[in-house]
Amino acid sequence: MRVYVPLTLPRLAEAYKAGEVAPGPLVAYAVTPALREWYVSDDIEELEYAALNRAAAASLRLVAGDPDAARRRVVLAADVPDGVAVADPDRGLDQGALGEVRIAAGLSLGKAAAVHVDAGDAEGDVSAAAAALGAADQGDDDARFVVDGAEDHELLWFATQEIPGLIG
Repeated sequence: MRVYVPLTLPRLAEAYKAGEVAPGPLVAYAVTPALREWYVSDDIEELEYAALNRAAAASLRLVAGDPDAARRRVVLAADVPDGVAVADPDRGLDQGALGEVRIAAGLSLGKAAAVHVDAGDAEGDVSAAAAALGAADQGDDDARFVVDGAEDHELLWFATQEIPGLIG
């Protein structure tokens, strides 16, 4: 199963140094039955893209909570055996938890398939979105528009061998 783990650049650096994203439990995103039902598609690439975008939104929240983190969203894509990532059945239909899974233990970087990171030109929009999250959560339409501005940026794909260049 492919999972998408939201991170920040400092958390990616910690994972690289330790050889794993830890400690568990970890929140990640994947193609879950609820995500399939919500997205109404059988195309696995579209569904995985939707899960990646859910993880990118979670990464934005991590960026907002870490004033020292670079204003770039980071998502680690990894392959784990079926059953390692588990969706909470009580939150399956919760709009905010679509695609959300839990991984009980840390995740070895050896399982990583790729890293997705915002380009440098997204930093202004990501910074503004991180600052606007609280107001957007309270229903402010202008703040929601600012948050959506970060989502307009596509995350770039990097091979795991490129992690040192991303965190350096």
